[in-house]
Amino acid sequence: MKIGDTVSVVDENLGGVVTSVKGNIVVFKDEYGFTHQYPKEKLVPKDRDLYENIRVVRKAEPKKIISKKHQKNHLVLDLHFHNLVKNPSDYDSFERLFIQKEKLIEVLEFCRRNNLKRLEIVHGIGDGILQRMVRDVLESQVNIDFYNKEILHHQSGAVMVEFH
Repeated sequence: MKIGDTVSVVDENLGGVVTSVKGNIVVFKDEYGFTHQYPKEKLVPKDRDLYENIRVVRKAEPKKIISKKHQKNHLVLDLHFHNLVKNPSDYDSFERLFIQKEKLIEVLEFCRRNNLKRLEIVHGIGDGILQRMVRDVLESQVNIDFYNKEILHHQSGAVMVEFH
C-alpha cells in the first residue's frame, strides 16, 4: 500500500484514500475528511481493476434424488373393457363386469405390494353400473381414501385412491 491508494477496512463499512504509511500502520482519510489509523492486515485495496478480469464459473445445481416411492406420478387404471381384452365383443355383460372387478382388485393389491401412494381409476361415464361396482370394491378395502377426480362429482369418470 502506498499514498493515494484507495482502501477498505475488513469487517467494517469504512474506507478512504491512504495519506501516510508508517511501518505496519496505515493512515487514511475517509470521504468526510476524518483520518483513521489501522494496521495493514485490517485493510484491503479497493481497486476495481482487480475484479474485472476474474472469470465467474457457474456450477450446475445438484439434482435432488427422489425415491420411486415418492414420485408425483401416480398409476392410472383404465377400466374401459376394450383396454382389458383383445376381443371385447366375445363377452356378455356379466363377464365384462367380472373381469373389470378382478382387474381392479389385482391393481389394488399391486399398489399395496409396491407401496404406491396414489391410484387413479378411470371408469368412464355410462349408466353407472361400473361406477357403482368400483365404489363397492373401494368401500370394502381398508387403509384407503378415495374421491371423485372431477369437481362435479356426478359427472366424474374417474376416482382417485390414496393408500395409507
